[in-house]
Amino acid sequence: MSAVATVASAQVAEPVVRLRGTVQAVTPNTLTVKVRSGGDTVALAIADKLVVQEVYPIALGDIRPGSFIGTAATPMPDGTQRAIAVTVFPESARGLGEGHRPFDLQPDSTMTNATVADLAEAPTGRTLRLKYKDGEKTVVVPADAPVVTFRPGDRSLLVPGASVSLTAQVVNGKPTVQRINAGRNGFALPY
Repeated sequence: MSAVATVASAQVAEPVVRLRGTVQAVTPNTLTVKVRSGGDTVALAIADKLVVQEVYPIALGDIRPGSFIGTAATPMPDGTQRAIAVTVFPESARGLGEGHRPFDLQPDSTMTNATVADLAEAPTGRTLRLKYKDGEKTVVVPADAPVVTFRPGDRSLLVPGASVSLTAQVVNGKPTVQRINAGRNGFALPY
């Protein structure tokens, strides 16, 4: 094998995996999570530069024209999307993951990160027209769909029973949590 090929293969990053679940235990170096789908319990090393975000609920009315949002949704027969949950991003996250793609929340679900071009009130929620770089989608947000946002958090959120969504990657041979979103005081993350 050539030196160039050896260096290239050594620089291939391990895949990033998303997990959702509930914290079972935490130590200064390890986080144990019961995974939402399947119920398996996994122990993860905690990265030195762990990023923690607190996810918390806001009102449907907090979604306004110009808001940059992410919405997990399912496609409807008429071509619209029906929101499962919506995240209103802080301004500092504008443009993060912009676009429309499949999502792993449930079968056939999608994720659209886009700017709210306009919205209309409906008897059962709101209809949003979302624009992103290469297109647009219309999303119907039912009145009971969870709407959340996030802010910087810290490890104090990582307590047994906390609802979490995290990304992990194998680092030095160990599955390691790199980034984690967590709810406070029993708040269950919608995704």
